Amino acid sequence: MAIDDRTLRLAAGMRLQVARALDAEETQILTAWARAWNEIAPEWQAALDDLASAGKDGKWPTRAQVARATRARKALEATHDALAGLARDMDLRILRALPDLAKDAATWQARLIGSQMPDAAKHADVALGGVWDRMDPKALDAIVRRSAGQVQALSYPLAPRAVAAMKSEIIRGIAIGDNPRTAASRMLIRVNGHFNGGRNRALNLARTEMLDAHREASREQRKANADVLTGWTWVATLDARTCESCWSQHGSVHDVDEPGPLDHQQGRCTSVPTTKSWKDLGIDLPEPASVLPDARQVFDALPLETQTAILGQTKLDLLNSGRIEWADLSQRRSTDGWRDSFAPTPLSTLLAKAS
Repeated sequence: MAIDDRTLRLAAGMRLQVARALDAEETQILTAWARAWNEIAPEWQAALDDLASAGKDGKWPTRAQVARATRARKALEATHDALAGLARDMDLRILRALPDLAKDAATWQARLIGSQMPDAAKHADVALGGVWDRMDPKALDAIVRRSAGQVQALSYPLAPRAVAAMKSEIIRGIAIGDNPRTAASRMLIRVNGHFNGGRNRALNLARTEMLDAHREASREQRKANADVLTGWTWVATLDARTCESCWSQHGSVHDVDEPGPLDHQQGRCTSVPTTKSWKDLGIDLPEPASVLPDARQVFDALPLETQTAILGQTKLDLLNSGRIEWADLSQRRSTDGWRDSFAPTPLSTLLAKAS
């Protein structure tokens, strides 16, 4: 498993390429959502002004009056149509991106494998097909279909959920207690917040599903080359933006067909296929040592303020006192509607362990 500088450069290049694809999708989502809100905002302003006028004695209209308000109903309908259209457009863009994203993942995995071989094999990425096995095209198609179905299933509720929240908001005006005009002004801000809540869920959905399609294609490529691999290594970006769970998982080695890395939503970690030793591969050459950084050593060399920013003072004290281990900082969790993931262990759990 001669992970050298070239391997790490390739892993960084892969992360950069994936990040660019995700950023491009996010930019389109942000632009589309802003444009849609600008189109429906006047309708909401008019609807809320009408509701404010319908109130009596300085009170917000009753629930029954809100339910009968024509402009409010039209604003809700326009919002539903806009959000449904945004979700459909996002689905189509992601579906178009998935096949190339999955193919690129397989190519990167083959290059990463080649980088760990002796110099004579390190140029294998020039003619990959003749050196490394390629993933089954049927597996690639299955990945794209699964990801497409997941995106469509998760994007469908975006419009109904946001519209329901907006409807609740204008009815809830009864309890605000402000002058109706003041309430209407504040309510427009909150309605916009619910609209952008759909945008934020869309951003998270797009990034997560595209990342998972890339990771699944990587796994299929590893499985196709299992005869030369011992597994894959979890590689995190060791900087101040990275959470303690990913710091803790960095460098851990996993089975070839194990999915991953199962980092949290919008995580930046990656899997690096790890080859068998040259000796086990029948290569009679001295193998250099791996240059993969040791996460704990890198962390310990950080300034105290950076360590504290990553862990928090209490967790850092527990770690430095030996009351918890480095591996304790990461915990697997299950989330309804999404895959399992590793995330920071709650402080309460660590305190209980330490006691």
